[in-house]
Amino acid sequence: MKTENRKAATTAYKERKLIMGIYTVRCLVSGSAWIGQSTTLDTIQNRLWFTLRFGNHPCRELQRAWNDHGAEKFTFEELERLDNEDLTYVRDARLKERALYWRSLLGGFAI
Repeated sequence: MKTENRKAATTAYKERKLIMGIYTVRCLVSGSAWIGQSTTLDTIQNRLWFTLRFGNHPCRELQRAWNDHGAEKFTFEELERLDNEDLTYVRDARLKERALYWRSLLGGFAI
């Protein structure tokens, strides 16, 4: 990649609008749901599936279910998108609040 192209790609990446929100990963066999929050909702599924495929996801229950049932028995769903907050602590507090709401509503586990 040429230097100009690399610089343009880096600038575009830094200036992209973050999509924040709450998501769920569901096991179709057991019916279990895991609820998480992310400041990069558009890329979180890829990151989750990568760590699960390699067997090193930090949520042991989710990793165990993945290992027992296989990737084809899991779904990813975006539950809610949130407005982007400039202040980090406000953003983080809002994400935590909404994740707790969805966990209680769906009876899901934290990721």
